Amino acid sequence: MAVQFVMRITILVLLTYELAEAEAAAPPIAKPNCYNSSCGNLEIPYPFGIGPDCYMDKLFEVRCNGTGSSAKAFLTNIDKEVRQINISKRYSSIDPTVQVQMPIIYSNNCRSSGSDAALNISGSPFNFSFLYNTFISVGCDNFATITGLGPVVFGCKSHCNKSKNAERTRCSATNAREEETCKYAFLVDQNWLESNKPDPSSVQYWETVPIVLEWSISKQINNSRTMFESLKKRRDVRCSFLDEAEDFDSFACVCAPGYHGNPYLPGGCQVICPSLGLLFLVLIIWWLYKVIKKRNKIKLKQKFFKRNGGLLLQQQLSSNENNVQKAKLFNSKELKNATDCFNENRILGKGGQGTVYKGMLIDGRIVAIKKCNTVDEGNLEQFINEIIILSQINHRNVVKLLGCCLETEVPLLVYEFIPNGTLFQYLHEENEDFPLLTWDMRLRIATEIAGALSYLHSAASLPIYHRDIKSANILLDEKYRAKVADFGTSRSVTIDQTHVTTLVYGTFGYLDPEYFQTSQFTEKSDVYSFGVVLIELLTGEKPVSLTRSQEGRNLSAYFVHSLKENCLFDILDTQVNKVCNKDEVIAIANLAKRCVHLNGKKRPTMMEIMMELEGVQKVSPA
Repeated sequence: MAVQFVMRITILVLLTYELAEAEAAAPPIAKPNCYNSSCGNLEIPYPFGIGPDCYMDKLFEVRCNGTGSSAKAFLTNIDKEVRQINISKRYSSIDPTVQVQMPIIYSNNCRSSGSDAALNISGSPFNFSFLYNTFISVGCDNFATITGLGPVVFGCKSHCNKSKNAERTRCSATNAREEETCKYAFLVDQNWLESNKPDPSSVQYWETVPIVLEWSISKQINNSRTMFESLKKRRDVRCSFLDEAEDFDSFACVCAPGYHGNPYLPGGCQVICPSLGLLFLVLIIWWLYKVIKKRNKIKLKQKFFKRNGGLLLQQQLSSNENNVQKAKLFNSKELKNATDCFNENRILGKGGQGTVYKGMLIDGRIVAIKKCNTVDEGNLEQFINEIIILSQINHRNVVKLLGCCLETEVPLLVYEFIPNGTLFQYLHEENEDFPLLTWDMRLRIATEIAGALSYLHSAASLPIYHRDIKSANILLDEKYRAKVADFGTSRSVTIDQTHVTTLVYGTFGYLDPEYFQTSQFTEKSDVYSFGVVLIELLTGEKPVSLTRSQEGRNLSAYFVHSLKENCLFDILDTQVNKVCNKDEVIAIANLAKRCVHLNGKKRPTMMEIMMELEGVQKVSPA
């Protein structure tokens, strides 16, 4: 509907513009009620005219010989064929002109065509134009002049050298065989001459050439003075005398700036409106484009919002049954501005679930915005339930989910920003920005992670299994306190559930072997992953390493084997080996061994792990 509306409006505006331009491009030409305003292909503008009362004066009468497109127009006053009539040019004050066909003037009675008599235009409103014409003299020692122009005499003389070759100047000459050869002289339209580039030696075959005559409203025309005064009063017309004399002689008019047309007709000068019409058209179409673009953008947002489960989330948030803290629904523009259009420089990290950007909300809060890679439309209800559940989590060692945006192609999740990177970086990357973690720091971090997982498993409104516990998903805040993050694959379970059956997902090296075999994820699967993190804290080794022997590439297997061989202190991290109380280290190592037991039922719960870690931490000196 919106597109059809735009098309209709655009067509209407285009038709209006074309009509306005057509009117502006075709102002009145002939005198009113003079319908015969053309002859052949030539338009006859007033003050010229065909027929009685259609011209200003007899001097401007035009006679049309013939019919149809082959008809030819003649100026009755000088009896010459007229090819062009120019009233005036837009914004120009140049003299109006006509182009007529004139015969070649020759001497010595050497040809049967042409004329041996000069054209007399005295007493007419026409004058030879020296601006647009070129005077040509052809023949040896030919002297040609133009007279009858008041005090002005214009002419030139051609000379031949001894070899009888003629000079070629503006008053040019052709080769001559003898002194008594034909001689020619004529004015010619310079534009015509330059466009056609005829051979001057072929002049003997020419009969006529086009010349340009300037014309004006002269004092010979009845009531010309009164006409001048009347035209001068019109604001759409500009008139001026064509000589420098103070007394009235002749004048010409043009349409004033901003107008075009025929200044000699009432209403003949019209306002130039195509540019205004075009501007109006552009503005209308631009406005319609913006409206349609905005409307389509809104529709696209609504489509994404519905596809990403937004309607279900709104229903859940508005339900009276959920007496919980509500997750905020952010709009896409707010998050786009917060991340500088998701600038690559704002990327904090990339993972299997999406890319995380650092952003700043309009209230100044620094946040982490996770742009999910995909959305599973088949599990929308579960996805939305998890957002609601995660927004309820309020634990000091769990990254807080502040809200989400579902009106984008993929969901955007907004978390509190944790500034000091991941535990993985401190354990496995050598960087001056990452200080060494002491044993006390490691013990505290392990206790905080265990407390967070214990809360998720047992203290939350519904048990939550994280499903991707690893050192890269443990963030450290400004005081190096642990924050469990990245709940993109988390699953909530009902109180009577003991496991979740899903496609196997996790990170190699942290993945519970029992879950890998059965596809049943239990709380003990999170325990196994935590056990691997605990071993990382003890050894400083990566969960999988090709630098270790083949049987020891998996860290948990390597660690358990080392315990059996009583080689624990050979594989510990340097910072851990500095501990004076070796019993603490052994206690934590045995706890880690129980966490990675291949039989999930023999692993401790996260509550038991937390209590055991807290016990060791209390004994450890501050």
